[in-house]
Amino acid sequence: MLATALAALLCLLPSTAAHGPKTPQEVAAFHARQQGAYHCAPIVEAMTQARKRSWAQKVLGVGVGGEAGEIADSNTYIDGYFEKHSEEVRQTKAAEEKEEAEKRKNGKQLMECYPETTASSIKNSTCVLAPEVTPGPYYHTSGHPIRNNMAEWQLGLPFVMNVGVIDVETCKPVPNVLVDLWHANATGFYAGHNPKPKEVVAQPATSGIRRGLLPAFKRTDDTATWLRGAWPTDGNGVAQFTSVFPGYYTGRATHVHLKVHPEWRTLPNGTFESRRLVHTGQFFVDDLLNEEIDKLQPYSENPIRHLSGRGRTRNWEDSLHIFDEAHRGGYMPTFDIEPLGMVLSQGLVGFVTVGVNMSANFESVWHPNMGTPDPVVVPKKEGPRSVEL
Repeated sequence: MLATALAALLCLLPSTAAHGPKTPQEVAAFHARQQGAYHCAPIVEAMTQARKRSWAQKVLGVGVGGEAGEIADSNTYIDGYFEKHSEEVRQTKAAEEKEEAEKRKNGKQLMECYPETTASSIKNSTCVLAPEVTPGPYYHTSGHPIRNNMAEWQLGLPFVMNVGVIDVETCKPVPNVLVDLWHANATGFYAGHNPKPKEVVAQPATSGIRRGLLPAFKRTDDTATWLRGAWPTDGNGVAQFTSVFPGYYTGRATHVHLKVHPEWRTLPNGTFESRRLVHTGQFFVDDLLNEEIDKLQPYSENPIRHLSGRGRTRNWEDSLHIFDEAHRGGYMPTFDIEPLGMVLSQGLVGFVTVGVNMSANFESVWHPNMGTPDPVVVPKKEGPRSVEL
């Protein structure tokens, strides 16, 4: 598993690495990214495995003392399934407790990313900073509810998103920061943006940086909030969301948008006002999985699926080069996905970790012709970091 994660991390370095570094400066930068990815891969992998073990305990009904709880639908599984996996959970829990005891003894903590002090090219830490990418035209600066169940009444494949946040300056998980997510529904539309039929079937740009994209659909409904939500990370730096698997639209690969707010204020209507922003990014899904989900309802009803020259946009041809740019510096923005049940239609859980600079203070800017606009650095506002929910 670790070797696979490391290989994937190193293979997804920026385009300079993909085509081979040429100048001495590119070679030096490439080697630095390789070392950074190498030293951080075990930490990110350990963080992901710890979250998977925690998820397995919930799914298998493991309660106090590691005993398996009652599962209402256990008859749908083969004989011995829960006994086998409950024993695995007990074993991994014991191993995890032993590991945690050692870490506490040595002053470490769960999911901590350790600085590599022996490699002179590694500065401060070896955690990989997630690149800043466009927020796109469908973010609502107000009206995102503080909740971790985003689905409302949207139809689609159940999708749990397990998002971990690490501070690249300290290489430690960050508790109590607000993770803010939004994404399209199963047929490729965002809450509050209801296009007219003629806008959906319009021809996308055929050349230039916006090749494959349509003009952004205007906001037509100020009250719609489906598939939008924000939730603070727990003590281990993790925020978990329940949603439906995102659909696709013209010119864009399947993706989920993300902002991370270390300081915010809760409003009376259950939404929030951001006081500081440290990251704007996007998460992606493997193309092969996307193709299988396309066969399920309601994804099979996407209005552009059978339009000539349209259909699904693959990751490698994502418009504005957003998928490629999201991998800058060796960062891995693709969900590590596991099934929720025995078949695909029972849903999925995706794990992903984002490295942020907790000293930053950005203003996210959308530009229609840029996938990675330079973030605007703004003075830090005075105010509480977090609020009681």
